[in-house]
Amino acid sequence: MDSVVLLQRQLVDYTAQLFNEGFLDDQFNQLQQLQDESNPDFVVEVVTLFFEDSERLLNELAKALEQQSIDYRKIDAHVHQLKGSSSSIGAQRVQKVCIAFRNYCEERNIEGCQKCLQQVKNEYSLVKTKLETLFKLEQQVLAAGGSIPWPM
Repeated sequence: MDSVVLLQRQLVDYTAQLFNEGFLDDQFNQLQQLQDESNPDFVVEVVTLFFEDSERLLNELAKALEQQSIDYRKIDAHVHQLKGSSSSIGAQRVQKVCIAFRNYCEERNIEGCQKCLQQVKNEYSLVKTKLETLFKLEQQVLAAGGSIPWPM
């Protein structure tokens, strides 16, 4: 079998796995549909901004939860922002943890907030690794002379 076809199949299978395992949802497909020849790096650029924003927000959340006096409104605002940005790229598992996190903020439950911070850090780290792998697979397909079979 042609190496390009093999790489394309690997890309399709890996992408399907990300959806099946709940890392991504249909919003990611919609993001991909916005990418075209005039802006071939659109998805990578948007996801890279998500990575930068998420890391800043996670650091802000960690600092806020270490304070003597917890400002739950500030924490909730950061979590709300993280929830929105994860939703906009289709990072479903990050978004779901953010929903629970916001509930703990509303209850002013410090233990729940700390637990959710660890969960959201973990889910963010996982989706970041998975998306970086996806983008590497795309680059391999393109480097081999193939095209990306979107939408998947």
